[in-house]
Amino acid sequence: MISIEGVSKSFGSKKAVDTISLDANDKEILVVLGTSGCGKTTTLKMINRLIEPDSGNIFIDGKNIKDQKPEELRKTIGFVMQHAGLFPHYTVAQNIAIVPNLLKWDKQKTEKRTLELLEKLHLTQDILKLYPHELSGGQLQRIGIARALIADTPVLLMDEPFGALDTITKSAIHNEFKNLDELKNKTTILVTHDVVEAFELGHRICLMDKGKIIQIGSPAEILYHPVNSFVKDFFASNRLMLEYKIASVKSVASFLDKPLSAKAEEQLTATATIWDILQIFSTENVYNEDYEELLLAFNQYRKLQTV
Repeated sequence: MISIEGVSKSFGSKKAVDTISLDANDKEILVVLGTSGCGKTTTLKMINRLIEPDSGNIFIDGKNIKDQKPEELRKTIGFVMQHAGLFPHYTVAQNIAIVPNLLKWDKQKTEKRTLELLEKLHLTQDILKLYPHELSGGQLQRIGIARALIADTPVLLMDEPFGALDTITKSAIHNEFKNLDELKNKTTILVTHDVVEAFELGHRICLMDKGKIIQIGSPAEILYHPVNSFVKDFFASNRLMLEYKIASVKSVASFLDKPLSAKAEEQLTATATIWDILQIFSTENVYNEDYEELLLAFNQYRKLQTV
């Protein structure tokens, strides 16, 4: 859906992005991960022409973005930035309606779509008359997401969208975000420096350093098969937690010495990770045996994955 081919960008003598190439597949969430200054935000902003590359080409759905006017291109791309980027002198309703107004939607269509998104993001209608300064951090970010999703564009770009939130709020929004129906029909590129966030949200991860792409792969590939010591060391401090988060209960089932209890089985879903289930099992004593059994099975599983 998105192809970046040999793209570079310099600011003065500093090369922010150094001849990178990558593809973001249709309907996937690709997370661009790295420390501050690695070039990830510059890369993102070149996709919607907020920054123009010095060289190379970017294609969206096979079309070179250079062949489109920036303002027309941006109508086909949702964009979420850190701190939501809402206009302070607009109400929430006016902020959400910015793109629909540019697309000349009628008022009824805009209102209907706005209410749909508020429900999905667990926001009440009375928030629509408020101004950004009257909202909490979590509310601001949810409104920023609603504004980016309202036109249901095929591409969504997100620049550190959850970076300003506390851990509890961030966790709640991650869950809401992952369950949005809209994401199943669009290609999303999300920039972050948060390793755990990358593993929770990304189908694939692109790790950057000093303007270059170091490795691209699924969370499991990048964790268990690092291409060099930089990649291995980058995830070292969070490694065990990340392993819990990427291992599904299904993947360790063959390592169980005995089946989980019927009550424990009721908690399992097709996409449940070891992390998800252990959080549930740790809350009640009734799951003590299941907790130990699952933990032993996971340890057997991870021994076969670790490099």
